[in-house]
Amino acid sequence: MRIVYNSEQYYVAEYPGQDGLELVDKRSSRGTYFQGDVAKNFVEAMNNAVGEDASIERIDEFLDSFAVLLNSPVVYH
Repeated sequence: MRIVYNSEQYYVAEYPGQDGLELVDKRSSRGTYFQGDVAKNFVEAMNNAVGEDASIERIDEFLDSFAVLLNSPVVYH
């Protein structure tokens, strides 16, 4: 696992051996997992949406648009 983004509101973790990404909303303790082509498309969309303005605010705003997909509760071990 490799954390590719971490803010007060979100984190995005990459799972290279599985070609997957996990997106977690820290406020609601909910997340989702993207794998394969969906994960690749997510990364592309994030790069296109953020462009040269890679501020935390801009990235969090982009990630807010995925709130409807965050349906799995985060479980801590």
